[in-house]
Amino acid sequence: CVHSFMFLMEVSAYNGSIRMLNVAGNGIADQSSTIWNSSAQNAIDGKRMTEFNLGSCSLTDMESDPWWKVDLGNTFKIHSVIITSSNMIEYSLDGIEVWINKPDPNENSIRCGRIHQFPVSRSWYVSCDNKRGRFVTLRLYGNRNLSLCEVKVYTTEYDYPQPNVAVKGQAVQSSTLYPAAANRAIDGRRDTYYTESSCSHTQEETAPWWRVDLGQIFVVSTIKVTNRGDCCPERLDGAQIHIGNSLQNNGNNNPRCATITHIPLGDTFSFTCESGKMTGRYVNLVLPGDKKILTLCEVEVDGYAVVLDVRGSGDF
Repeated sequence: CVHSFMFLMEVSAYNGSIRMLNVAGNGIADQSSTIWNSSAQNAIDGKRMTEFNLGSCSLTDMESDPWWKVDLGNTFKIHSVIITSSNMIEYSLDGIEVWINKPDPNENSIRCGRIHQFPVSRSWYVSCDNKRGRFVTLRLYGNRNLSLCEVKVYTTEYDYPQPNVAVKGQAVQSSTLYPAAANRAIDGRRDTYYTESSCSHTQEETAPWWRVDLGQIFVVSTIKVTNRGDCCPERLDGAQIHIGNSLQNNGNNNPRCATITHIPLGDTFSFTCESGKMTGRYVNLVLPGDKKILTLCEVEVDGYAVVLDVRGSGDF
């Protein structure tokens, strides 16, 4: 089932009001080839800009049967896929097919649909009828370029935790022992030696803190914290994890999720909130007391986005 959409806002509903979550944004994209630095990941950067020259579209070389694929990280019931084309007529998406693949290569792929005519600078909706899969593949046939300005993959299983949503966030901290910036703690690496340039580090101060902005509100299920491995693991003892939507007192007044009693040298510990799952955009770690140093070698946040009911209208 294929429909063309005129967007009132970022579509997460059709023909009424349906709660859905785009799970492509935290995925890993790949394509058959890449030219002009137009990587596959561009198509899931959350920017629905159709001007190719703005640098937000993917592009393969001209080749036989080009393809683009996103690994969603988990298996989901896929409700629908929305594809946005570029403004370049030479990169036509006429005849593009949407396929769902499961992790087991021996299982048959499922075709959601084929868009026979795809105008430039438009977004089109393809229903996948809640078929289960982990990979979504888009294919063209013949000697073609494949360019995609945005691909969104929607599921109604929005309560399935996504792994480490912090890695795409922005981190800040109360002070920095140069060059150990706050973003080092969300670089996706659990390297625990300070010399490996993967740990954040504040100055010695009163109640140092670190905060990650997840970019939107998440229901947080688990926080994983990796301690330094080359010295002084006791520095992290007593650190508090706070989650919420307020930036009052730099976010440290948000509700407390958990307290770190001790993480051994170089270990990673998982924390679930004492009151169960908590909702918020900001995750803080604060270390109460005087003459304290806060060092974090990785902070990972698992959760799922809070999805609001929105309404889209389509010309179908």
